[in-house]
Order: sequence, then structure tokens, then C-alpha cells
Amino acid sequence: MHKLLIFRDATLLKQALTHRSYVHENPGEGEHNERLEFLGDAVLNFLSGEYLYNRHPHKGEDELTRRRSALVDEKQLAKFAIEVGLDFRMRLGKGAIRDGGYQNPNLLSSTFEAVIGAYYLDNNSNIEAVRAIVEPLFDSVPEQIVVSRSNVDSKNRFQEWVQRNINPTPPKYVTVQVGGSSHAPEFIAKVFVGDQEYGEGKGRNKKEAEKAAAEDALAKLK
Repeated sequence: MHKLLIFRDATLLKQALTHRSYVHENPGEGEHNERLEFLGDAVLNFLSGEYLYNRHPHKGEDELTRRRSALVDEKQLAKFAIEVGLDFRMRLGKGAIRDGGYQNPNLLSSTFEAVIGAYYLDNNSNIEAVRAIVEPLFDSVPEQIVVSRSNVDSKNRFQEWVQRNINPTPPKYVTVQVGGSSHAPEFIAKVFVGDQEYGEGKGRNKKEAEKAAAEDALAKLK
């Protein structure tokens, strides 16, 4: 059994593994894992940022930010979840299981974040205990994978997420000029999936504004 699954408080691990769909079908089974997921996301963002900061002393902010996004994106966290054995330990509702929940990258990555948050609490909020768990996982990701993912445009990444999780129709961007001068205009873009707005961003041209809107949408998904 992976060290990440060894808890002093077994009820905390149980909650971390419990998806909303399971609680909906089993109302007496306690809380779902979304609050722990929120905490785990924050812990992972800090540790991955520190990890990259220390290992790449000559990289700038933009490059480090892209690499961090690649290191803790949905696809990579889902792989970590499987690697530590969370997949078939997830407590899912019957409908989620029928829909392939044990292999669903979104559910896997969310559960991994929740377990990280729970492990942090189970170790008296000791970040060192979590660092000892996650740094070997970060080390296991080949450098070329991180680099290739970090170079994928945010619009492409958001479109991939939409087509994987909602429908095959690409997101729609609505961009207008909102200010600035003729030689230095400012644009604002909004990105929609169907009729629902997912993100908003500004830029010096339409391309930059649309990219910022996609980045906003991806950030909200986390």
C-alpha cells in the first residue's frame, strides 16, 4: 500500500475518497470530499511551485507557471491517482460507476487532490509530510512530458477539456475592443460553452484576450 493511503484517522481518508454522487445515493454516509479537494489543490499548487522554483533557478515566472500547470493538470494528477492506488478505492455512486468513473480523469484528479488535503490534515498540517509524498511523484514525470504539455496553448487545452467532458463542439469566443488608443487598443474576450460563460480575459489584441479567457476558464475548473 502506498504511503499516501496510510492514515491515523481512517474517517478522514474515507471522506477524501467519497464523491458527491456516493453521498447523494447514500445520505447517511457523511460528507463528500469537495472541501478536502479545495485544500489539496492549494497544497499541491504550493508544493509544485516550490519544487519547480528550486529545480529551475534560471527559469522565469511565465515558464515556471506553464510548467506548474503541466505538472498538476488533470491528466497528470489522474495518473498520480492511479499510481498510488486511488482508482478503485474511490467511493462513487452507481451512476458514476456505470459511466466509467473509475477511469474518469476528472474524478481521479479530484480525488487525488482530496486525499492530499486529507493527508495534510492527518499529519497535523505538516507540509513536510506531504512534500515527502509528492516530490517523488513529481520526479517520476519525464522532463519532456512537462515541457511538451507546458507548450500547449491554453485555448487548445480548454477545448480538449470541453470535448472530453461536455460535448464535441469547440468553445466559442466573443471578443470586443473595450478601450485603449488606436495604436494600443485593449480587448476583452469571453469564452462560452453553449450558452454558459466559462471565462473572461483581457489583452492587447484579440488573440491575447482569447488566450487569457481560456486561462481564466482553466483556472476556474481547478
